[in-house]
Amino acid sequence: MASPAGRAALVVISIVQVAFAIVAFRDLAQRRAEEIRGPRPAWIPVILVNWIGPAAYFVFGVRRSTR
Repeated sequence: MASPAGRAALVVISIVQVAFAIVAFRDLAQRRAEEIRGPRPAWIPVILVNWIGPAAYFVFGVRRSTR
């Protein structure tokens, strides 16, 4: 069994991970198609991959303007 501190840390990390995915999904839904690399539906399963998916979406999926 994990210690109470270990369980608390796991809960906090899980909440942050889920929040990161929610932020990525919300951004994907609100962004114009021209601002996303690749088809929007392809990013849905990517974002579902723990930590790596949302990070990959923000790093590789979002087109940055060069203003």
